[in-house]
Amino acid sequence: MPPSHPEAPAGAEGAEPRRSGLRNPEAAVRGLGSGTLVLEAIVLLLAIQPIRIMGGDLSGWGIGVVVALALLAAVLAGSMRRPWAWHAGTTLQVMLLASGLLHWSLAALGLIFGAAWAYATSVRHKILD
Repeated sequence: MPPSHPEAPAGAEGAEPRRSGLRNPEAAVRGLGSGTLVLEAIVLLLAIQPIRIMGGDLSGWGIGVVVALALLAAVLAGSMRRPWAWHAGTTLQVMLLASGLLHWSLAALGLIFGAAWAYATSVRHKILD
């Protein structure tokens, strides 16, 4: 006898169909969040030298802040299984935007990655809720 719904798993009579159609939606969402944070970490590290060349007054403290934000993004990318990681990722985006006080290009990166994080969060809510 076939399942009650074509999208329902075999043997799951009366089970609610998966909305996303993904086999493991939690892992897919974690991958999206991790990928976004890894890309952010790479871009932050690569942005240090162009900021210095463009005449930015990025001192040793400023470079330390950028490296710390990149490391935090990398650590959070590996922590996406934890329930608090999505909130910490949002906090990271706010911190990156605030680092725009050190150089305007960091605020621009904060806006770009803030928008990417908002998109990842909206996808998470659409798939998991």
